[in-house]
Parts: sequence; structure tokens; C-alpha cells
Amino acid sequence: MKKIPEFKTEAEAEAFLDQDLSDLDFSQFKPTRFEFERKAGRLNMRLPEGLLDAVKARARQRGMPFTRYIRELIERDLAPTRKPSRAQGRVESG
Repeated sequence: MKKIPEFKTEAEAEAFLDQDLSDLDFSQFKPTRFEFERKAGRLNMRLPEGLLDAVKARARQRGMPFTRYIRELIERDLAPTRKPSRAQGRVESG
């Protein structure tokens, strides 16, 4: 199985992609999300320091900034494919 090498230039990457990749080991890839939507809204909240430290540690494990990790958690919880439980069914303002 072929592994992906580290590329120093775009030309090296393009040359790699131009070859037969049928024996490429796809288990080395990790899913990722691309964020294209502009982020104009802001959220400012206070958390217990221990909770914030835990969020930052989990984000580091996932290899992403902690703010993106928090946004991902919110998006996942609000995803329309998920049927809300009774506790999650109501949206409160404020």
C-alpha cells in the first residue's frame, strides 16, 4: 500500500496526484470539515476553568483550535438529521 509523502512544493503534490493511486492506503486519511461560511456572529461566555481546560485539551487531541471544536459541537447538536430528545426539543431565547 502506498503512503502519502510530505510535499515541499505544489509541483511535488501535483506530480504525486498524476500517478496511478489505485494502491493508495486510504486508512491514513482523517475526515475533515471545511468552513466556508463567514463568521460574523459572536458569542462571549464564561465557563469554569476546568471545563475550558478540558475543551481545549479535547480540541488539541482532534488537532483543531478550541473555538472551532466548540462550533463543531454546537453544529452537531443542532444538525437536522438528529431527532431531538424531549429536553432538547425546546429552544429558549436569552
